[in-house]
Amino acid sequence: MRVLFSRLTLALGLCAAGLALAQAPTAQPVRIGVIGPFSGPSSDFGNPMLHGVQLAVEEINAVGGYLGRPLELVVKDDQGNPDVGLKGSQELAKEGVIATIGFCNTGVAAKSLDVFQNGQLPLIIPCATGTPLTAKFPAPQSYIFRTSARDAIQAPFVVGDLVKRGWTKVAIFADTTGYGEAGMKDVEAALAAKQLKPVHVARFPLGVKDLDKELAAARDAGANVVFSYTVGPENATIANGMRDLKWDAPQVGAWPLSFPFFIDGAKAAADGALMAQTFIAEPSNERRAAFLTAYQRKYKHKIAVPMAAAQSYDSTYLLTYALFSIRDGKFTGPAVKSALENITRVYYGVVSTYEKPFSTDDKDAVTPNMLVMGKVKNGAVTFAYPEDARRNLVVQRKK
Repeated sequence: MRVLFSRLTLALGLCAAGLALAQAPTAQPVRIGVIGPFSGPSSDFGNPMLHGVQLAVEEINAVGGYLGRPLELVVKDDQGNPDVGLKGSQELAKEGVIATIGFCNTGVAAKSLDVFQNGQLPLIIPCATGTPLTAKFPAPQSYIFRTSARDAIQAPFVVGDLVKRGWTKVAIFADTTGYGEAGMKDVEAALAAKQLKPVHVARFPLGVKDLDKELAAARDAGANVVFSYTVGPENATIANGMRDLKWDAPQVGAWPLSFPFFIDGAKAAADGALMAQTFIAEPSNERRAAFLTAYQRKYKHKIAVPMAAAQSYDSTYLLTYALFSIRDGKFTGPAVKSALENITRVYYGVVSTYEKPFSTDDKDAVTPNMLVMGKVKNGAVTFAYPEDARRNLVVQRKK
């Protein structure tokens, strides 16, 4: 029996697999919504997110689903557009899904939050990292959960690394989307906690092709590092602009610096860039090796954005674990919300070992100890520090 299949069977503890044999083959499926940018400019991390969910559902259904009922995905493409995302969210709320996994873009998610909250439809965000997303509603009443690292922990983590390296003259380059706005504020707050202020701040719209003037101003202001906050090819515009100016300052940021838009768009100029990561696609232990192998076998290619796939894969299992505490199959919104807040069994995931990942007062599953610094090297992301690679042999738990 394959290692992956064996591990999953043991992890789920599926007494349900036995019960599944007694169920009719036409058992009513459990419908789960999935929404994200599966086309358009953000599809480079939207599709890995979708693939992570699909892979997990395939594995879960192979061992019985929910008490013999298969999980069924209802997929909506938000195209990275807030208005399209709102329409898709409203459709999901009408289509009988019991929960939704979704959103890669902070601005797209932000416009749809009220749909899930007002409809009492639990939402698990596996990719979008804007800090306000899980802070909009009081935690005890909130139906918004997250398994990605919010920017409020990514920014201090990266700033701490900069200070350790002696890079304290920081220029911030942030786009004008909701993601860039929230991220800029988190970086400024993280710097202030170290008694620092940015020496230069530049704002720019998505699609900008030339930032040479802003980069020259940052260089002339004495910046010795550029902290970028944007999700698209603009990160590459920054790296290429510094190369053209022959300005050899490091570029650092949150997880979008691990995206193909940056690495492929900047090529050699991307080398050495540093970013916060929860998951680096190296087979550092059995679970991660099994996940990477299963993904490669199913999709026939390497993961474009490994964090997106790993976090959505874990999100799907966490939701399933929660559902198994609802023995009567009555998946009301409050019942699923309560189940997510009170997951009793430990899930040995890819990103983390999840022991009580959510609670009534805390809807974010990722804590700072789960982060590592990633580094672009020869067109791929690896560990910035050898000690992180060694520490990564042990999957971290929430603190």
